[in-house]
Amino acid sequence: MSEFLQYTQDKFTFRVATDRMYSAAGVWVRAANGRVTVGVSDFFQQHHGDVAFAEVIEVGTAVGIGDALAHIETIKADIELPSPLSGIVTAVNDALELEAEVINQSPYDRGWLAVVEAANWPADRTKLMTPQAYLDHMAAEARTEAGL
Repeated sequence: MSEFLQYTQDKFTFRVATDRMYSAAGVWVRAANGRVTVGVSDFFQQHHGDVAFAEVIEVGTAVGIGDALAHIETIKADIELPSPLSGIVTAVNDALELEAEVINQSPYDRGWLAVVEAANWPADRTKLMTPQAYLDHMAAEARTEAGL
């Protein structure tokens, strides 16, 4: 079970799991045994609203940093989610096909998007944020949107 950092603004509390790294786009990554699980942060899912549809690229597809990894439709926006690393997609979360709202219900657990076999994890990870750095980034973004 992950531990969390959190930031509260008004009635909203945003959690950041401490056992992974983050991109500025709100994508988290957790590496284990050369494979990297990818999902979206709690802030991402709260900020964009209820997920109605999520489609991840196919298993076997090669991605580079910034390439489209998934397409997510919410009540507020259509989002093309950029890959935070390079590699080959080795698994996708099939539950999203019938139950895309699991991203909102469990962004750090059951709502994961894909597993990527990293092509160059040591280099790619240097482009990601620590949990504290992402918390600071997310809090600044939340304050800006609130006009603070």
